Amino acid sequence: MLRPQDDRIESPMAEILLTTLNARYIHAAFGLRYLKANLLDLQDKCEILEFTIQQDPALILEAIVERSPKILGIGVYIWNVPQIRQVLERLKEVRPDIQVILGGPEISYADESHPLWPLADFIVTQEGEVSFQRLCKQLLEGKKPLLKVIPGELSPVDDLVLPYALYSDEDLQNRILYVEASRGCPFKCEFCLSSLDQKVRAFDLEVFLAAMDQLWKRGARQFKFVDRTFNLSPKTCVAILEFFHERCDADTFLHFEMIPDRLPDAVKTWIEKFPPGVIQFEIGIQTLNPEVAARISRKQDYEKTRNNFRYLKEHTGVHIHADLILGLPGETLESISRGFDELLAMGPHEIQVGILKRLPGTPIQRHAAPFDMRFNPSPPYEILSNNTLSFETVNRLKRFARYFDAFVNSGHFIESWSWFVNQPQTFQAWLAFSDWLYAKTRQTHKLSMTNRAAYLYEYLTDHESVEATWVVAALEKDLRRNKHKGKLSFLSSKGETRKQKASRSGNQRQKRHLTTEAMPAG
Repeated sequence: MLRPQDDRIESPMAEILLTTLNARYIHAAFGLRYLKANLLDLQDKCEILEFTIQQDPALILEAIVERSPKILGIGVYIWNVPQIRQVLERLKEVRPDIQVILGGPEISYADESHPLWPLADFIVTQEGEVSFQRLCKQLLEGKKPLLKVIPGELSPVDDLVLPYALYSDEDLQNRILYVEASRGCPFKCEFCLSSLDQKVRAFDLEVFLAAMDQLWKRGARQFKFVDRTFNLSPKTCVAILEFFHERCDADTFLHFEMIPDRLPDAVKTWIEKFPPGVIQFEIGIQTLNPEVAARISRKQDYEKTRNNFRYLKEHTGVHIHADLILGLPGETLESISRGFDELLAMGPHEIQVGILKRLPGTPIQRHAAPFDMRFNPSPPYEILSNNTLSFETVNRLKRFARYFDAFVNSGHFIESWSWFVNQPQTFQAWLAFSDWLYAKTRQTHKLSMTNRAAYLYEYLTDHESVEATWVVAALEKDLRRNKHKGKLSFLSSKGETRKQKASRSGNQRQKRHLTTEAMPAG
């Protein structure tokens, strides 16, 4: 029998079963815990059962049917639609009596064309804590609503029951814990679902910190804040930083999403107090093209952003994770190249290169006609082309991003990456390597550490300007740092370029040929 992602069996015959398919085991479904916490008097009738998208849909179905719930609530996200569809198509055949309720960001703004629409009995949109509880109560009382779509309610957040007690001890030990001090975003960036809810609602700070204290006392040390604008309120930001600084130990890790141009002195003072590596800031740059930023309703003070990056690099131990989005309307390959190099010069530790997605409900769709924007109609809805980026160019950018993750963001080849950084145009240098690597391998995944090192060696030693001894030394440092134990036969030449080896081999063949000619016949 399939073991669910969370081994707890809270109620083998629970009437309400909440589930989803997470991208990986390490992620805990924050939304499901919120739903259960706010079921109120129905909470004892509910079980949470999590899976991952890597698990067999047939076995997931078996685990669901075994529990025989009356209501099945499923969290739908951009990454799990195909797998959920496979589960529900079979569930409707074997147990059509189970009432299926779908919710989550992927389904909230969908319509009848969505592949999961016909497989749902009900769809709860947007924030579902209140509406889901009310719907479950009706269904368990035998009262079936007439409408399929149940609107979510943006209730005051202080009316919600916080879900943190529902994190298990296993969650605390092995998984990322998601927390939030606020909901909503005041900005209108047209590619983002948060632009649809521009009102920021903060949780009562005293209640929130009391919940964090309970998690801390239970052993939690890694907290990922999902607030879209963590540093919007300096007062709240300072209070949270002070709370964690008082408790900080060697295992503490805090992740925050930050507005890049808002870093007041009061916040800086507390950031500086933390040891290196404790805090990670995810900073959404998205584009450094002011014209494109204005077009998508993104407000950003670029001068303040540069100054704040400089401050974070020079005066704090914060790990900076910066985001770029490729494919925005009006962005060209040349402007993307300039923006990437400009961001790289700011010194982030990671650059997450993402491809624009047309998430259902987002205003980015209004640019589709003027910029001839073509998107994949199926999740994850990535852009295929527009009037400034051809289909072929978009595919090159996707490979650029994938290889950049595998070689650079992974931290595996920092020494070797320095050659690309020192080129006049780093973006173009990495794009050339990406083109070369794809032409050679025809794949972007499943490249082992040994293979990645070998390809870097081959590519770099093909350049006349690169000293092969430097390449060998850089790769050896990279591999030692990653404690790699594989056999690296390609390093045995210790400093010869492929052209030098070819020349040497040619000379040897020529010498053998001349020697043979010099020998007397017979």
